[in-house]
Amino acid sequence: MIPAPPDATHDPALTSWVESANDPATDFPPQNLPFGRFRRKEGDRWRIGVAIGDAVLDLAHARVHDGDDMNALMAAGVDLRVALRRALSAGLARGAPQEAEWRRCLVARTDVELGVPCRIGDYTDFYTGIHHATNVGRQFRPDNPLLPNYKWVPIGYHGRASSVIASGEPVRRPRGQYKDAEAATPSFGPTRRLDYELELGLFIGAGNALGTPVPIGDAAAHVFGLTLFNDWTSRDVQAWEYQPLGPFLSKSFASTVSPWLVTLEALAPFRVPFTRPADDPAPLPYLSDAADLAAGAFDIVLEAWLQTAAMRAAGTPAVRLMQSNFRDSYWTPAQLVAHHTVNGCNLRPGDLLGTGTQSGAAPGQGGSLLELSQGGRTPLPLPNGETRAFLQDGDTVILRGHAEAPGRRRIGFGDCAGTIMPAG
Repeated sequence: MIPAPPDATHDPALTSWVESANDPATDFPPQNLPFGRFRRKEGDRWRIGVAIGDAVLDLAHARVHDGDDMNALMAAGVDLRVALRRALSAGLARGAPQEAEWRRCLVARTDVELGVPCRIGDYTDFYTGIHHATNVGRQFRPDNPLLPNYKWVPIGYHGRASSVIASGEPVRRPRGQYKDAEAATPSFGPTRRLDYELELGLFIGAGNALGTPVPIGDAAAHVFGLTLFNDWTSRDVQAWEYQPLGPFLSKSFASTVSPWLVTLEALAPFRVPFTRPADDPAPLPYLSDAADLAAGAFDIVLEAWLQTAAMRAAGTPAVRLMQSNFRDSYWTPAQLVAHHTVNGCNLRPGDLLGTGTQSGAAPGQGGSLLELSQGGRTPLPLPNGETRAFLQDGDTVILRGHAEAPGRRRIGFGDCAGTIMPAG
């Protein structure tokens, strides 16, 4: 399937009658139009909205889409999503005849609660960040950091969907079992090595029937959109439990997702060729497609920011810890869908695929504190004199992402934030 090229909805000259959407610094200009769920107060039903500048457009109230079920909208497929995007773009454009009516359908983002963008039935976390895999592997296997299957198989594990939470919800420090290297027996208590992982989340739109694999050429059409995703991790619990079956309690206590689904259509101008080093093996045929090679990767800048409790008390803003780019991912979104379904596994609307930690090649581009602090051996200095090897209670981690290219309007994902609370 050849991705649809940019169209009038991506025109960098396009402006909106929602003036905040014309601010060059906004994540949500009229070229973006991400989907999410909101409600005005606790107890209200969740409604489908689109972010535009500092506001949310209520789709049902604006009579653009009938219904409040995001999963049903996602299941409807690409054609409906494209038609909605074009209708929204036209109606929000400066001078649109819908302005007077739609102004009554706008609500300030500060006046609503934003939730997880849809009902998540299943969650799979992949391991597509080769620089992260290499950095972590080198800490345990200095001479052979990548296992033999890494460059052949999109590695993943089945995570816990019930503990995926919305940006802004606090994260309780988990308790668990861990074993110090010098100890004869394991200990139990609050994790001492709590970490974040900078990832993207891929949300499935139209699903596939059980027993029916999705061909690589059709796979991208099954991805509704992308979000930021923080796969919080207890490193001491992880080190003790992960062999032989992989992550369990070290991951399942919480994962945070940003509230806005940035569609693949919005990201069309930021597609880039999928490339690998010349001496790496070519993907097997079921993971290889000419269109995916030509434009299956995405140029998305990713960042992790930290504000400690002391910084917050002093009125000091969050500090950026690192920056990387999703174009360095070792597998494309289409390859993840094709591999996940090749055995006949059925994906359903709203299923979440995590990309794995997105680190860069440079030493300061680690997508986790495990990398930035070299396993805790070299704590990271902060501007206020504090240091961090791993997260402390009161720390707020904020993930941010944006896509930009020459001659295109910058679009963003909104914040994915969570604050660490003491163990209960």
